[in-house]
Amino acid sequence: MRTVLAILFWLFTALIVWTQLGYALALAVLARFARLTAEPSSASLPPLSLIVAAHDEQSVIAAKVENALALDYPRELLELIVACDGCSDATAAQAREAGADAVLELPRGGKIRAQDAAVRVARGEIVAFSDANALWQPDAARALVGAFADPQVGYACGQVRFVQAARGEAATNQEGLYWRYEMTVRSYESRLRSITAGNGAIYATRSEAYLVLDPIMGHDLSFPFNMVKHGWRAVYVPSARAEEKMVPSIEGEFARKRRMMSHTWPIVLRGGMLSPRGYGLGYGLMILSHRILRYATPALHAIVLVANLLLVIEGAGVLYAITLALQLGLLAAAALGGAVQVRPLLLARYYVLTTTSLAAGLWDWLRHGTAASWDAAEGTR
Repeated sequence: MRTVLAILFWLFTALIVWTQLGYALALAVLARFARLTAEPSSASLPPLSLIVAAHDEQSVIAAKVENALALDYPRELLELIVACDGCSDATAAQAREAGADAVLELPRGGKIRAQDAAVRVARGEIVAFSDANALWQPDAARALVGAFADPQVGYACGQVRFVQAARGEAATNQEGLYWRYEMTVRSYESRLRSITAGNGAIYATRSEAYLVLDPIMGHDLSFPFNMVKHGWRAVYVPSARAEEKMVPSIEGEFARKRRMMSHTWPIVLRGGMLSPRGYGLGYGLMILSHRILRYATPALHAIVLVANLLLVIEGAGVLYAITLALQLGLLAAAALGGAVQVRPLLLARYYVLTTTSLAAGLWDWLRHGTAASWDAAEGTR
């Protein structure tokens, strides 16, 4: 029994360490030996349709339209479409007044269906997407479109920087630190093969490569691996930059990620991610390491904790007493981080709550399914 517990403990501990840290280090080593190429750029810019799906975004939509129209991209080649997803406020009127080329007033069907409707009327060779609260840098469109000079690229996402909207006690979220780490990992994935996930603030596809999905399955996660399955590359373009407000508190981040994971688990379990067909060995290992094992982290931690506790009860040795103390210390630090706002405790709280959100999102989906539509996270507008 003790041997079985020890095997479980060390095996699942190794999987946690691999998905959280070892995978990134392995990519960094491999990327050093990868053939370096300059970021592609297109000499002749193609027609671009920029699509913004919006639900009750009257507080930010005018600024978003102005930001889009100020991009360093030939105006005659840029089409801006605002797809209003069942808006009950002045979003549509303000988008028109600000200068959007087309404003679609659609019944509430969720972000994905609003994007689908916009793509059907879009004239661009490249269709780009952004959130209503995400502001692009002036050169972002050129940089993003430049990736498609490579005929193998079907999807490209840019770099989004999350900025803290609040200050003081409300500003506890550590997402910015995590996101910088995540973007580094994606840059390695992009250099070696394809990225395993994107983001909703700044991304684009060829119009011919656009995929119509189940409306509860977001583009951020579904598009990259499905592009690979369809023979395209999905790449990260760090020079295409955008900025977006993040949820102020760690507790708010937990709620946001819980909602996101209720859309993620259907993609993982029935949306094709688990099927290796079309991946190739290298990309399949990326999906396993960066996605599947990452989402399984709550279960891995639970197994490690229970196995560790039983090993201590059986008197397996001082090493297991130390590892149990470390695990309990992490949980204690996370609990204390709710009251004492110092960086180490806040990081512990962020890790524990965001890891828990993976399991909470699965529970929500299994219990009552997932709606295609959702409201913006509090504090991000």
